[in-house]
Amino acid sequence: MIRPGAARPALFFTGVGVVQDRSDRGIGSGKSTVAQLLVAWGASVIDADALSRSLTQPGGQAMPAIARTFGSRAVQVDGAMDRSYMRQQVFQDVDKRRQLEQILHPLIGQAMQAAAAAATGLYLVYDIPLLVESLARYRPIMDRICVVDCEETEQIARVQARSGLSVQAVTEIMSTQASRQQRLAAADDVIFNGIGITLVMLEERVRQVHESWLQLIGQQNAQ
Repeated sequence: MIRPGAARPALFFTGVGVVQDRSDRGIGSGKSTVAQLLVAWGASVIDADALSRSLTQPGGQAMPAIARTFGSRAVQVDGAMDRSYMRQQVFQDVDKRRQLEQILHPLIGQAMQAAAAAATGLYLVYDIPLLVESLARYRPIMDRICVVDCEETEQIARVQARSGLSVQAVTEIMSTQASRQQRLAAADDVIFNGIGITLVMLEERVRQVHESWLQLIGQQNAQ
């Protein structure tokens, strides 16, 4: 499972992301907490959402192309991408969503490669909110996919609490993305963090997955 020349396996790690926005990141699945635990236990985590935000901050590498493609309304006074405006644009218009993806995805890919080359952890985790929607691009080069899962009703409630979006707004965004069933079908490992799961319970579930990955690494390195 380790690719030729790799020092450690690469694992994809996805929550149930709705919008790639700081307020909604991980969209209530507990993905951020899981990532923090894995880092504490020695993993290197590459946050694709953080890389995307860096590209769309003032002076970000993606901003000239975004301004050319979407006009001045897509750019805030400080030079950053207007996330609220762009959220409306890309979730209402498939063509505009694809245009934004064509700008961001190659740049994110380059940044991920650079971060991976510099990683020194026990194993490498790519934290990607909308992995399943881009599965054809990523799955061939990855060893495992881990999904942090929760009920859709809980997902909606957590996004509302963090972002202030209405139930209708969250539901509309979710309808454009992979379903819970599709995410689970793509998973090699699932960490359930829904209703009734305490932080202590979540930590134990994450530790079990972490230890199973370490065992896989040991088995592969012994071959």
